[in-house]
Amino acid sequence: MLSSPGIRSLGQSTQPFTRCQAVAALLLFFVLLAPATQAQTSPCTNLLITGNSEYPPFLWRPESDSNKLEGAVPALLKEAFQSVDIELTIRHIGSWARVQKLARTGDIDMVAGAFMTEERLGYLDYVYPAISEIPTVVWFPKGREFEYTEWSDLIGKVGSTLIGNSFGQAFDQYAEAHLTIEGVRSIEQSFRMAKADRVDYVLYEALQGKVKLAKYNWLDDFTASNQFISVENLYFAFPKNSACNTPALRVAFADALEQLHSSGRVHQLIEQYTTEYVNQL
Repeated sequence: MLSSPGIRSLGQSTQPFTRCQAVAALLLFFVLLAPATQAQTSPCTNLLITGNSEYPPFLWRPESDSNKLEGAVPALLKEAFQSVDIELTIRHIGSWARVQKLARTGDIDMVAGAFMTEERLGYLDYVYPAISEIPTVVWFPKGREFEYTEWSDLIGKVGSTLIGNSFGQAFDQYAEAHLTIEGVRSIEQSFRMAKADRVDYVLYEALQGKVKLAKYNWLDDFTASNQFISVENLYFAFPKNSACNTPALRVAFADALEQLHSSGRVHQLIEQYTTEYVNQL
């Protein structure tokens, strides 16, 4: 069964216990009640894993192979599954919007990094603990900054981000009702649109934005807001419709992930692949 440290990590979160997390915790509770005699191995011999390939240092596509995914997440997955008799296929399969579509149908077996929303709880089983806390900021083209202290400061402006991106349930609902944000297939396109004065700002994570801008040598062309849009937990998640998704596999993976967190290995891998991504530019 899932070890108690994984449960404690919920209580230690620095963020408010949202409705999404409450629902997820209830689902996890029923998993914990499952009998220990349930299948101890997955019916699958291979897990097809993918995620947002526009997400360094967690995930990115190397120039040498556009179908491959590198980063802290693939390295973390390989270490977590060392003791599980199953092969991993970690590859790029398309845009982040396509990843979510395939997760709904169960045509992939794991989403390697997703924020939690009520909609996604309908088709994903999230794994605890989270990979990491992820702050999101407003990226301004240098020289065209405007004051940002709260969400309402974005009203009347035009922003851009990836199609299908979520920045937390509360912000997503606010943005749907009040903001104009253009969704595009790559974050590079968002930054190019901002440079060309086609949008006023880019919404993207702080660390991921920094390393992406470094790749294109645009760090001097943008500044980030001092205030965060949101700070969300990034999770691994198994699609509910995947034939490989079993309670036994989720528990085994959660236990391994908890151990990697406790040893400090998750933090080490994030730092290692941040340096690797920036240094390859």
